[in-house]
Amino acid sequence: MKRKNFLSILGIAGLGSSMGGFASEKYSSLIIGNTPFFKLSLAQWSLHNTIRGGKMSPYDFGKFAKKHGFEGLEYVNTLYKDVMESKEKSKAIKSFIKKNNQIVNDLNLENVLIMIDDEGNLSTLNQKKRIKAIENHKIWVEAASEMGCHSIRVNLHGTSDTEKWKVTSSESLSKLSDYASDYNINIIVENHGGLSSDADLLMEVMSLVNKKNCGTLPDFGNFCISRKWGYGDNGCENEFDKYEGVKKLMPKAFAVSAKSHVFDENGNEKEIDYK
Repeated sequence: MKRKNFLSILGIAGLGSSMGGFASEKYSSLIIGNTPFFKLSLAQWSLHNTIRGGKMSPYDFGKFAKKHGFEGLEYVNTLYKDVMESKEKSKAIKSFIKKNNQIVNDLNLENVLIMIDDEGNLSTLNQKKRIKAIENHKIWVEAASEMGCHSIRVNLHGTSDTEKWKVTSSESLSKLSDYASDYNINIIVENHGGLSSDADLLMEVMSLVNKKNCGTLPDFGNFCISRKWGYGDNGCENEFDKYEGVKKLMPKAFAVSAKSHVFDENGNEKEIDYK
């Protein structure tokens, strides 16, 4: 995809509003010319194999990002075993916050968002489990606020029934967004497999929620509807067009994920055209 087309999808005239809610002004500013019109943050998931393989501490994420020219950090909660496996999770999260805040201060970086996984399904039909999932996510809203992030990324998994999914998803997002509003935090949904990878359905949910701090995180590499985790080398039976999907999700976007998997000899992504 040509750069001018990507600019068109983002909608230069409306980018400020599409990055609304509690997003930092510096992330919504545009500089046209040779300088990029956006700042780059690194998603910690890019290093998940390295971290899970024991080759890098998750707390070295900031140092790696700084070395490679990134200005912002997007954390993944599940990469911190000291938090997720702790019997005193509240205490562990406080330590997580303190350590990472010190790192970004030392390196002059910014905490952008936290990607939340394995804290319960926000779209499940089981009301008790759904309420528990909302409560689990609230803890990360508080953490994101203390770290100066503008958002937490959540998933909408739990049922494959389209109409019921829209109801449970919108109810959970509404409750979580109301809570997050007091902390100046946005609740953003990534197209992350299943029904959430149908851009039309996800935007229907956004309309049902209709809150300024609830939006999307379009991911070029996760528009596979039929396979749980979205994108892969083996193809997809039912994939929403990635370019059309991003275009549809952009009006409610607080961030965009430019995912890369397979490269040619010139270093270009082979399956997603970012040009």
